[in-house]
Amino acid sequence: MRLSDISQGRDNNYKLIRIVAALAVLVSHSFYLTVGVYSAEPLYASLGRTLGQFAVDIFFITSGFLVSSSLMKKQSTVEYLRARVLRIFPALWVMLLLTVFLLGLSFTSLSIPDYLSSPEIYNYLLRCTTLFAGTSNVLPGVFNNNLVKDCINNPLWTLPYEIRMYAILLFVWLVLKFTPKFRLKAFKTVVIIFASVAGVYMLSRYLSYYIFQSYVVSPFSTNSIRLFCMFFYGASFYVLRRHIVLSSRVFWLFAISLLLAALNKQVFFVVYILVIGYILLFIAYIPDGIIRKYNRFGDYSYGVYIYAFPVQQSVAALIPGVSTLQMIVNSFVLTIFLAILSWHLLEKKALNLKTYQFGGPK
Repeated sequence: MRLSDISQGRDNNYKLIRIVAALAVLVSHSFYLTVGVYSAEPLYASLGRTLGQFAVDIFFITSGFLVSSSLMKKQSTVEYLRARVLRIFPALWVMLLLTVFLLGLSFTSLSIPDYLSSPEIYNYLLRCTTLFAGTSNVLPGVFNNNLVKDCINNPLWTLPYEIRMYAILLFVWLVLKFTPKFRLKAFKTVVIIFASVAGVYMLSRYLSYYIFQSYVVSPFSTNSIRLFCMFFYGASFYVLRRHIVLSSRVFWLFAISLLLAALNKQVFFVVYILVIGYILLFIAYIPDGIIRKYNRFGDYSYGVYIYAFPVQQSVAALIPGVSTLQMIVNSFVLTIFLAILSWHLLEKKALNLKTYQFGGPK
Protein backbone atom coordinates (compact mmCIF):
# COMPACT_ATOMS: atom_id res chain seq x y z
CA MET A 1 0.00 0.00 0.00
CA ARG A 2 1.47 3.33 -1.05
CA LEU A 3 1.88 6.03 1.57
CA SER A 4 0.20 8.53 -0.78
CA ASP A 5 -2.98 6.43 -0.80
CA ILE A 6 -3.55 6.51 2.95
CA SER A 7 -1.98 9.77 4.15
CA GLN A 8 -4.63 12.21 2.92
CA GLY A 9 -7.26 12.03 5.65
CA ARG A 10 -7.31 12.15 9.44
CA ASP A 11 -7.81 8.43 10.02
CA ASN A 12 -4.41 7.64 11.52
CA ASN A 13 -2.60 7.02 14.79
CA TYR A 14 -0.77 10.33 15.20
CA LYS A 15 -2.65 11.31 18.35
CA LEU A 16 -1.64 8.05 20.00
CA ILE A 17 1.96 8.32 18.79
CA ARG A 18 2.30 11.85 20.12
CA ILE A 19 0.81 11.12 23.56
CA VAL A 20 3.08 8.08 23.94
CA ALA A 21 6.07 10.24 22.98
CA ALA A 22 5.06 12.99 25.42
CA LEU A 23 4.67 10.46 28.25
CA ALA A 24 8.04 8.97 27.32
CA VAL A 25 9.58 12.39 27.97
CA LEU A 26 7.83 12.47 31.35
CA VAL A 27 9.21 9.03 32.26
CA SER A 28 12.68 9.97 31.06
CA HIS A 29 12.75 13.15 33.14
CA SER A 30 11.50 11.25 36.20
CA PHE A 31 14.85 9.47 36.37
CA TYR A 32 16.74 12.73 35.89
CA LEU A 33 14.82 14.64 38.54
CA THR A 34 15.01 11.91 41.19
CA VAL A 35 18.64 10.86 40.63
CA GLY A 36 20.17 14.05 39.30
CA VAL A 37 21.83 12.83 36.09
CA TYR A 38 20.45 11.85 32.68
CA SER A 39 22.65 8.76 32.62
CA ALA A 40 20.51 7.26 35.41
CA GLU A 41 17.94 6.25 32.81
CA PRO A 42 18.32 2.53 31.87
CA LEU A 43 18.32 3.15 28.10
CA TYR A 44 21.24 5.54 28.34
CA ALA A 45 23.64 2.87 29.52
CA SER A 46 22.78 0.47 26.70
CA LEU A 47 22.16 2.86 23.79
CA GLY A 48 23.86 6.09 24.77
CA ARG A 49 20.58 8.00 24.47
CA THR A 50 17.59 8.60 26.72
CA LEU A 51 13.97 7.71 26.14
CA GLY A 52 13.25 11.43 26.01
CA GLN A 53 15.69 11.96 23.14
CA PHE A 54 14.02 9.23 21.11
CA ALA A 55 10.64 10.83 21.84
CA VAL A 56 11.83 14.24 20.61
CA ASP A 57 13.04 12.59 17.38
CA ILE A 58 9.55 11.14 16.93
CA PHE A 59 7.98 14.57 17.45
CA PHE A 60 10.22 16.16 14.82
CA ILE A 61 9.79 13.41 12.22
CA THR A 62 6.03 13.56 12.69
CA SER A 63 6.04 17.34 12.55
CA GLY A 64 8.12 17.40 9.37
CA PHE A 65 5.72 15.04 7.63
CA LEU A 66 2.49 16.77 8.71
CA VAL A 67 3.67 20.36 8.34
CA SER A 68 5.00 19.68 4.83
CA SER A 69 1.66 18.08 4.01
CA SER A 70 -0.20 21.18 5.22
CA LEU A 71 1.99 23.59 3.27
CA MET A 72 1.91 21.64 0.01
CA LYS A 73 -1.84 21.04 0.14
CA LYS A 74 -2.97 24.56 0.99
CA GLN A 75 -0.06 26.47 -0.60
CA SER A 76 -1.00 29.48 1.51
CA THR A 77 1.56 31.37 3.59
CA VAL A 78 -1.14 32.99 5.74
CA GLU A 79 -2.87 29.72 6.56
CA TYR A 80 0.48 28.04 7.21
CA LEU A 81 1.57 30.73 9.68
CA ARG A 82 -1.83 30.91 11.36
CA ALA A 83 -1.95 27.15 11.90
CA ARG A 84 1.56 27.05 13.37
CA VAL A 85 0.96 30.03 15.68
CA LEU A 86 -2.37 28.72 16.96
CA ARG A 87 -0.91 25.30 17.68
CA ILE A 88 2.14 26.49 19.59
CA PHE A 89 1.52 29.82 21.31
CA PRO A 90 -1.90 30.10 23.06
CA ALA A 91 -1.36 27.04 25.27
CA LEU A 92 2.28 27.99 25.80
CA TRP A 93 1.41 31.50 26.97
CA VAL A 94 -1.19 30.29 29.47
CA MET A 95 1.23 27.70 30.83
CA LEU A 96 3.94 30.37 31.23
CA LEU A 97 1.63 32.72 33.13
CA LEU A 98 0.62 29.90 35.46
CA THR A 99 4.25 28.91 35.91
CA VAL A 100 5.51 32.40 36.71
CA PHE A 101 2.64 33.81 38.77
CA LEU A 102 1.18 30.70 40.43
CA LEU A 103 3.86 28.05 40.64
CA GLY A 104 6.70 30.56 40.98
CA LEU A 105 5.04 32.50 43.77
CA SER A 106 4.21 29.24 45.55
CA PHE A 107 7.73 27.79 45.49
CA THR A 108 10.11 30.76 45.49
CA SER A 109 12.32 31.24 48.51
CA LEU A 110 12.12 35.03 48.00
CA SER A 111 9.50 37.34 49.41
CA ILE A 112 6.60 38.14 47.08
CA PRO A 113 7.78 41.75 46.44
CA ASP A 114 11.36 40.59 45.75
CA TYR A 115 10.15 37.86 43.42
CA LEU A 116 7.80 40.10 41.46
CA SER A 117 10.43 42.83 41.13
CA SER A 118 13.13 40.46 39.90
CA PRO A 119 14.19 41.02 36.26
CA GLU A 120 14.62 37.26 35.91
CA ILE A 121 10.90 36.55 35.76
CA TYR A 122 10.37 39.07 32.98
CA ASN A 123 13.38 37.76 31.08
CA TYR A 124 11.86 34.28 31.47
CA LEU A 125 8.50 35.46 30.15
CA LEU A 126 9.97 37.44 27.26
CA ARG A 127 12.20 34.65 25.99
CA CYS A 128 9.73 31.82 26.48
CA THR A 129 6.71 33.64 25.06
CA THR A 130 8.51 34.56 21.82
CA LEU A 131 10.84 31.53 21.44
CA PHE A 132 12.82 33.30 18.72
CA ALA A 133 15.95 33.79 20.83
CA GLY A 134 15.75 30.51 22.71
CA THR A 135 14.27 30.03 26.16
CA SER A 136 15.13 30.76 29.76
CA ASN A 137 14.99 28.08 32.44
CA VAL A 138 15.41 30.05 35.68
CA LEU A 139 12.96 31.79 37.99
CA PRO A 140 14.39 33.52 41.09
CA GLY A 141 14.43 31.29 44.17
CA VAL A 142 12.23 28.62 42.59
CA PHE A 143 13.15 24.95 43.20
CA ASN A 144 16.49 25.96 44.73
CA ASN A 145 16.35 23.03 47.15
CA ASN A 146 15.55 20.41 44.49
CA LEU A 147 18.12 17.92 43.28
CA VAL A 148 18.01 19.57 39.84
CA LYS A 149 18.33 23.32 40.37
CA ASP A 150 17.78 26.29 38.06
CA CYS A 151 15.56 24.21 35.82
CA ILE A 152 11.91 25.26 35.55
CA ASN A 153 10.74 23.70 32.29
CA ASN A 154 13.55 21.95 30.46
CA PRO A 155 11.52 20.51 27.50
CA LEU A 156 10.80 24.01 26.19
CA TRP A 157 14.28 24.08 24.65
CA THR A 158 12.96 22.12 21.67
CA LEU A 159 10.27 24.65 20.75
CA PRO A 160 12.62 27.31 19.29
CA TYR A 161 14.11 24.59 17.09
CA GLU A 162 10.65 23.62 15.91
CA ILE A 163 9.82 27.25 15.11
CA ARG A 164 13.06 27.48 13.11
CA MET A 165 12.16 24.36 11.14
CA TYR A 166 8.80 25.88 10.27
CA ALA A 167 10.55 29.07 9.18
CA ILE A 168 13.12 27.26 7.03
CA LEU A 169 10.42 25.24 5.30
CA LEU A 170 8.39 28.37 4.61
CA PHE A 171 11.46 30.30 3.44
CA VAL A 172 12.22 27.63 0.85
CA TRP A 173 8.59 27.69 -0.29
CA LEU A 174 8.58 31.49 -0.65
CA VAL A 175 11.92 31.64 -2.49
CA LEU A 176 10.67 29.10 -5.01
CA LYS A 177 7.59 31.23 -5.63
CA PHE A 178 9.63 32.99 -8.31
CA THR A 179 9.80 29.77 -10.33
CA PRO A 180 6.08 28.83 -10.40
CA LYS A 181 6.46 26.34 -13.23
CA PHE A 182 8.94 24.23 -11.29
CA ARG A 183 7.97 25.21 -7.74
CA LEU A 184 6.63 21.90 -6.44
CA LYS A 185 9.37 19.84 -8.05
CA ALA A 186 12.08 22.20 -6.80
CA PHE A 187 10.56 22.25 -3.30
CA LYS A 188 10.58 18.46 -3.14
CA THR A 189 14.17 18.38 -4.34
CA VAL A 190 15.35 20.88 -1.72
CA VAL A 191 13.58 18.96 1.09
CA ILE A 192 15.23 15.70 0.00
CA ILE A 193 18.63 17.38 -0.24
CA PHE A 194 18.25 18.88 3.24
CA ALA A 195 17.33 15.50 4.73
CA SER A 196 20.09 13.65 2.86
CA VAL A 197 22.87 16.10 3.69
CA ALA A 198 21.86 16.28 7.36
CA GLY A 199 21.63 12.48 7.57
CA VAL A 200 25.05 11.99 5.97
CA TYR A 201 26.51 14.62 8.29
CA MET A 202 25.07 12.89 11.35
CA LEU A 203 26.41 9.51 10.23
CA SER A 204 29.83 10.97 9.46
CA ARG A 205 30.01 12.50 12.94
CA TYR A 206 29.00 9.15 14.35
CA LEU A 207 31.72 7.29 12.46
CA SER A 208 34.29 9.90 13.43
CA TYR A 209 33.34 9.72 17.09
CA TYR A 210 32.92 5.99 17.63
CA ILE A 211 35.38 4.58 15.12
CA PHE A 212 38.10 7.16 14.48
CA GLN A 213 37.63 9.09 17.75
CA SER A 214 38.25 12.37 15.94
CA TYR A 215 35.38 14.26 17.60
CA VAL A 216 35.63 15.35 21.19
CA VAL A 217 31.87 15.26 21.70
CA SER A 218 29.21 12.75 20.75
CA PRO A 219 27.24 13.30 17.52
CA PHE A 220 24.11 13.30 19.65
CA SER A 221 25.17 16.54 21.32
CA THR A 222 24.56 18.66 18.21
CA ASN A 223 20.87 19.33 18.73
CA SER A 224 20.46 21.74 15.83
CA ILE A 225 21.74 19.23 13.26
CA ARG A 226 19.90 16.28 14.81
CA LEU A 227 16.54 18.04 14.92
CA PHE A 228 17.03 19.54 11.45
CA CYS A 229 17.75 16.01 10.21
CA MET A 230 14.68 14.52 11.89
CA PHE A 231 12.32 17.27 10.73
CA PHE A 232 13.38 17.06 7.10
CA TYR A 233 13.55 13.28 7.36
CA GLY A 234 9.80 13.40 8.01
CA ALA A 235 9.27 16.06 5.33
CA SER A 236 11.13 13.96 2.75
CA PHE A 237 8.80 11.03 3.44
CA TYR A 238 5.89 13.27 2.57
CA VAL A 239 7.34 14.57 -0.70
CA LEU A 240 8.29 11.00 -1.66
CA ARG A 241 5.00 9.48 -0.51
CA ARG A 242 4.02 8.28 -4.00
CA HIS A 243 7.17 6.16 -4.13
CA ILE A 244 6.94 4.65 -0.62
CA VAL A 245 5.11 1.38 -0.11
CA LEU A 246 4.09 0.51 3.45
CA SER A 247 4.58 -3.22 3.79
CA SER A 248 4.21 -5.42 6.86
CA ARG A 249 7.21 -7.48 5.77
CA VAL A 250 9.42 -4.42 5.47
CA PHE A 251 8.13 -3.07 8.77
CA TRP A 252 8.96 -6.26 10.66
CA LEU A 253 12.33 -6.54 8.92
CA PHE A 254 13.19 -3.00 10.03
CA ALA A 255 11.75 -3.44 13.53
CA ILE A 256 13.66 -6.68 14.16
CA SER A 257 16.82 -5.14 12.71
CA LEU A 258 16.49 -2.24 15.13
CA LEU A 259 15.97 -4.55 18.10
CA LEU A 260 19.01 -6.65 17.14
CA ALA A 261 21.09 -3.52 16.59
CA ALA A 262 20.27 -2.46 20.16
CA LEU A 263 22.68 -5.19 21.31
CA ASN A 264 25.52 -2.94 20.14
CA LYS A 265 25.13 0.82 20.50
CA GLN A 266 27.82 1.48 17.88
CA VAL A 267 25.65 -0.31 15.31
CA PHE A 268 22.35 0.89 16.70
CA PHE A 269 22.60 4.53 15.65
CA VAL A 270 23.24 3.68 11.99
CA VAL A 271 20.28 1.29 11.84
CA TYR A 272 18.12 3.73 13.78
CA ILE A 273 18.72 6.60 11.34
CA LEU A 274 17.93 4.36 8.37
CA VAL A 275 14.71 2.75 9.61
CA ILE A 276 13.01 4.94 12.21
CA GLY A 277 11.09 7.06 9.69
CA TYR A 278 9.57 4.05 7.93
CA ILE A 279 8.70 2.34 11.22
CA LEU A 280 7.03 5.48 12.56
CA LEU A 281 4.92 6.10 9.45
CA PHE A 282 3.89 2.46 9.24
CA ILE A 283 2.62 2.66 12.83
CA ALA A 284 0.89 5.96 12.03
CA TYR A 285 -1.18 4.56 9.16
CA ILE A 286 -1.38 0.77 9.04
CA PRO A 287 -2.52 -0.57 12.46
CA ASP A 288 -6.25 0.03 12.84
CA GLY A 289 -9.22 -1.45 14.69
CA ILE A 290 -9.33 -0.84 18.43
CA ILE A 291 -6.16 1.23 18.36
CA ARG A 292 -7.96 3.94 16.40
CA LYS A 293 -10.48 4.42 19.20
CA TYR A 294 -7.93 6.64 20.92
CA ASN A 295 -8.81 9.31 18.33
CA ARG A 296 -12.07 9.84 20.20
CA PHE A 297 -10.05 11.54 22.93
CA GLY A 298 -8.45 14.95 22.66
CA ASP A 299 -4.92 15.63 21.49
CA TYR A 300 -3.38 15.91 24.93
CA SER A 301 0.25 15.46 23.88
CA TYR A 302 1.24 19.13 23.72
CA GLY A 303 -0.29 19.82 27.12
CA VAL A 304 1.60 16.87 28.59
CA TYR A 305 4.81 18.08 26.99
CA ILE A 306 4.68 21.66 28.27
CA TYR A 307 3.25 20.98 31.75
CA ALA A 308 5.07 17.81 32.79
CA PHE A 309 8.43 19.22 33.88
CA PRO A 310 7.15 22.00 36.18
CA VAL A 311 4.72 19.50 37.68
CA GLN A 312 7.59 17.07 38.27
CA GLN A 313 9.75 19.76 39.86
CA SER A 314 6.81 20.62 42.11
CA VAL A 315 6.46 16.96 43.12
CA ALA A 316 10.19 16.86 43.89
CA ALA A 317 9.87 19.97 46.06
CA LEU A 318 6.80 18.71 47.93
CA ILE A 319 8.08 15.14 48.47
CA PRO A 320 11.79 15.29 49.38
CA GLY A 321 13.55 12.07 48.39
CA VAL A 322 10.70 11.01 46.09
CA SER A 323 11.44 7.75 44.26
CA THR A 324 11.44 7.48 40.49
CA LEU A 325 8.29 5.34 40.50
CA GLN A 326 6.49 7.79 42.80
CA MET A 327 7.56 10.62 40.52
CA ILE A 328 6.20 8.87 37.44
CA VAL A 329 2.84 8.06 39.04
CA ASN A 330 2.23 11.40 40.77
CA SER A 331 3.39 13.58 37.90
CA PHE A 332 1.44 11.48 35.38
CA VAL A 333 -1.86 12.04 37.20
CA LEU A 334 -1.33 15.78 37.68
CA THR A 335 0.03 16.38 34.18
CA ILE A 336 -2.74 14.48 32.41
CA PHE A 337 -5.30 16.50 34.37
CA LEU A 338 -3.70 19.79 33.26
CA ALA A 339 -3.30 18.57 29.68
CA ILE A 340 -6.99 17.64 29.45
CA LEU A 341 -7.99 21.07 30.73
CA SER A 342 -5.56 22.74 28.34
CA TRP A 343 -6.97 20.88 25.34
CA HIS A 344 -10.66 21.32 26.03
CA LEU A 345 -10.57 24.86 27.43
CA LEU A 346 -7.93 26.37 25.15
CA GLU A 347 -6.07 24.37 22.50
CA LYS A 348 -9.12 22.92 20.75
CA LYS A 349 -10.80 26.33 20.63
CA ALA A 350 -7.63 28.00 19.35
CA LEU A 351 -7.26 25.45 16.57
CA ASN A 352 -10.84 26.08 15.48
CA LEU A 353 -9.70 29.61 14.58
CA LYS A 354 -7.52 28.20 11.78
CA THR A 355 -10.52 28.30 9.46
CA TYR A 356 -11.86 31.64 10.69
CA GLN A 357 -11.64 34.82 8.67
CA PHE A 358 -12.89 38.31 9.36
CA GLY A 359 -16.54 38.32 8.43
CA GLY A 360 -17.05 34.73 9.57
CA PRO A 361 -15.74 31.24 8.98
CA LYS A 362 -14.72 30.07 5.54
